[in-house]
Amino acid sequence: MAVMHLSLAALSFYVSFALRFDVFITRQSDRLNYYYFVNYLPLLLIIRLALYLQAGMHKDMWRYASINDLTRIIKATLLGTAIFFVSVRYLFGETSFPRSIFLIDCLLLILLLGGSRLIIRVFREYLKHDADSKRVLIIGAGDAGEMVARDMRNNLKYGMEPIGFIDDDPSKKGLSIHGYPIFGPRKMIPEIIEKYSPDEILIAMPARGHKVVREVFDYCREFDLPVKTLPALDAIVGGKVTVSQIRPLSLEDLLQREQVRTDIKEVSDYISGRCVLVTGAGGSIGSELCRQIYSYKPSKLVMFDRYENGLFQIDLELYRQKKSTFVSSVVGDMTDRKTLENLFTKYKPEIVFHAASHKHVPLMEINPLEAVRNNVFGTRNLIETADGHHVESFVMISTDKAVNPTSVMGATKRVAEFLCMSMNEQSQTRFSTVRFGNVLGSNGSVVTVFSDQIRRGVPLTVTDPEMKRFFMLIPEAAQLVLTAASSGRGGDIFVLEMGEQIRIVELAENVIRFSGFIPYEDIQIEFTGLRPGEKLYEELFDSTEKVAETHNEKIRAAIPEYRPTRDDLNMYLTRLEHVLKTADIDDLHRTLGKIVPNFRSSRSS
Repeated sequence: MAVMHLSLAALSFYVSFALRFDVFITRQSDRLNYYYFVNYLPLLLIIRLALYLQAGMHKDMWRYASINDLTRIIKATLLGTAIFFVSVRYLFGETSFPRSIFLIDCLLLILLLGGSRLIIRVFREYLKHDADSKRVLIIGAGDAGEMVARDMRNNLKYGMEPIGFIDDDPSKKGLSIHGYPIFGPRKMIPEIIEKYSPDEILIAMPARGHKVVREVFDYCREFDLPVKTLPALDAIVGGKVTVSQIRPLSLEDLLQREQVRTDIKEVSDYISGRCVLVTGAGGSIGSELCRQIYSYKPSKLVMFDRYENGLFQIDLELYRQKKSTFVSSVVGDMTDRKTLENLFTKYKPEIVFHAASHKHVPLMEINPLEAVRNNVFGTRNLIETADGHHVESFVMISTDKAVNPTSVMGATKRVAEFLCMSMNEQSQTRFSTVRFGNVLGSNGSVVTVFSDQIRRGVPLTVTDPEMKRFFMLIPEAAQLVLTAASSGRGGDIFVLEMGEQIRIVELAENVIRFSGFIPYEDIQIEFTGLRPGEKLYEELFDSTEKVAETHNEKIRAAIPEYRPTRDDLNMYLTRLEHVLKTADIDDLHRTLGKIVPNFRSSRSS
């Protein structure tokens, strides 16, 4: 690099004389200027070399030349010319040295140094382009799109080549970025795909809305092209976007809805400075509740679970944040009264979030005694202990499967809702329930099952082509739980707005696409039929409930027209206690049917 730079400097100096005097000087043709050239070339080369090394240009990789490199070339060349001019004119007294040579040499050297780098970069990017590079259509001709296109062009190691941009701004249509055309709005995506045959689609819009993602995905679905995206705006550090940040589109991106508008002050006033207990803290919802509660600075956060691995993970995560809130992780079982009594006596919680329960429908159909023991009597133990210790507020997490239940799990959760309402009537503690549907990405959810089947290379199993479910994201569910809890007056059943139900077979097809495969070609989908306790469709409100609006458009209230009296509930619970001892499964189903008259037991069919 040093030799090449000095050679270009010598060439520039010689050509400067040739341009100035319209002749290539030799000892015979022009003795004086030949003398100037030969005698002052060593001095010029020493100056150029010193400034070349000082500017660090010997470390440059010319194939990655940039505007910053050109700036350093201009500065070093101008400074070198100035030093050379002062040395020749004033140090050596050569007043007759042609002054125009200084200017011509300066400009010519900048051109040679910058041009040589440009030629090498062009050669690398265009003449030696990898034919196996993936052709990428970029959605979004903004700052993020420009940065990622530039990074693709500058780094062949990524094996990606932009073919152009899609952008809805009409003023950008027909323009180009780094030589790549801006084709037009999103509705042109199918036309551009057919014409240019890209290998991938990249959504380069960090501030995108969920509707944009869904629309782009729908346009690309018929072509079976992988759709990738960049992180959300708040996840990009320093506002710089690179190819390494590109990730496959996920189901969360498609299901992401408008941001939940929670009353932060209301939730903060509810949580801040209080001791909060979360049961089931190691689970998907419980752990997210802990994260969000922790951010509101409670005086204490007590995390309770019998599954130590999940509890350990959330405990470690919060410990790393090193905030002032006291955090304690307690391993225990809520079916043990003494464990709960010791827990409440030691920590004196003021607010309880009850997220612990058995939730898997088919598994609980096989183990109905455990479903009753945990979901009914474990919840009753917790409710009565909270009442006995004068807890201020108690919030239970329920499920849409408690609505017109067809499973033991759903029926036990409905009984738990009745327990909260019944205790609220006789207690100073406010008992409330928050009900919602499936949470995407929770432990054991359908998406994790599908992902595991894809990894093993087996067909995805769906129970029925028409099966539908409500889905929401874990952070959104936790936010709405906190919002509902902060406004609860006691005896409430809050129901979170879940949007439209999603067909499970479509979910399976999308999981296959997101994994880089083509549904029904690379990976098959098999229909296995409904399992015991499962429904084709879920509901958010019971047939015996009225629907009421709340102050939050994402939250509604269920007002039950029927629930068992306190005496009847206690009588049936006594009967269920006897069932646990006798293990009479038929009697268990009959008793649950007495408490929940609209329970359609699989045993009755």
